[in-house]
Amino acid sequence: MVMNFNRETPRILALANQKGGVGKTTTAINLGTALAATGERVLIIDLDPQGNASTGLGIDREQRPFSSYDILVGNADLASAVQETAIPRLFVVPSTMDLLGFELEVSQKRDRALLMRNLLETQGYRNSANKGAAPIYTYILFDCPPSLNLLTINAMAACDAVLVPLQCEFFALEGLSQLLKTVEEVKQTINPEIEIQGVVMTMFDARNNLANQVVDDVRAFLGAKVYETVIPRNVRVSEAPSHGKPVLLYDYHCAGSQAYIKLASEIIQRERQLTGQVAELQS
Repeated sequence: MVMNFNRETPRILALANQKGGVGKTTTAINLGTALAATGERVLIIDLDPQGNASTGLGIDREQRPFSSYDILVGNADLASAVQETAIPRLFVVPSTMDLLGFELEVSQKRDRALLMRNLLETQGYRNSANKGAAPIYTYILFDCPPSLNLLTINAMAACDAVLVPLQCEFFALEGLSQLLKTVEEVKQTINPEIEIQGVVMTMFDARNNLANQVVDDVRAFLGAKVYETVIPRNVRVSEAPSHGKPVLLYDYHCAGSQAYIKLASEIIQRERQLTGQVAELQS
């Protein structure tokens, strides 16, 4: 069932959390897969030097002639770096370890925080230059590194909204305030359109009373910003990347796969509501 709705530019989401091990890359891969399965055309831009999103989508390190580093420093345009995946309608710009030197290489550039935004705009991915035409991609997802560094800031400057994967553990809220503060600073300085699109709770274990308490605390803190869908701790989700596959391909019927399908549906529904609200304001 195709669930995409009309728009002239892609919806751009940055998956960000400065804490590692929260399921950020896993969410990027499987959310992208689930969105593609519903009929969306999705591009994942891997901005993590570890390149786990690229590997998890089956792109070997030897098969990355151009990467997100190359598009950021001007060695290649975005179209040249895009690679197809085994999933129809899901594409990826892989990353390489070259990204480790990105911040130092561009440190003297005045527009260093706007490199990604500028390239998306000049290459027609973030504006309405072709007004009336369907976008090449309906969603662009940035898989950010586990830190609030210049790569993450570039993603935030270029995106419409931030999606925050948050692990169901004791320290979940620790650091979230810093992330929210960073988003607000980006909003005040370089991207007035940015917002928190939503928070998705990951690695949830229903048998753990603490996990339930964490979910309740986060919902009390952020309210409707927290998705109803919760991603369970699931061994099949953990196994899938070693096979170079999203869990939806590795084991479609497992609890993790079904949760990501529900999350994609919830995100699309939320996008439709936002689109309707904008239409009402413009009418």
